[in-house]
Amino acid sequence: MVHPFTAASFNQFLGEHKLMASRCTQCKQTFLPPRAICPNCHSDQMEWVETSGKGTLAAFTSVYVGPTFMNAEGFDRNNPYATGIVELDEGVKISARLTGVDAKNPANIKIGTPMRVEFLDRGEGDAKQTFLAFTPAN
Repeated sequence: MVHPFTAASFNQFLGEHKLMASRCTQCKQTFLPPRAICPNCHSDQMEWVETSGKGTLAAFTSVYVGPTFMNAEGFDRNNPYATGIVELDEGVKISARLTGVDAKNPANIKIGTPMRVEFLDRGEGDAKQTFLAFTPAN
């Protein structure tokens, strides 16, 4: 099956528990989120590549006032969650929710921490969605 380089395809791969990026077959640059056209050499010769899902924490923040769907998961001013940017071993960066960290004590979260991908499944049947997250690799 051919997957176009769209957010829908990216989300479909997440549902299969695969973190996919696009790579330009001309200049070999990798992009995450995926791109249909290479921003480096402007080629449309792209291919899907599965990432290792491993990387290091590059930045983070604790969120005390989140969107409605995070409130529905129990997060609020008294129970914050963390989100961050992870630089994958492939050299690309992606933002995602962080799990397994203490968002109430952000001083304990360290830049450079080894992270691994995690797929958060929510809902069932046709309503099922998979969200991208990272957790400490230790």
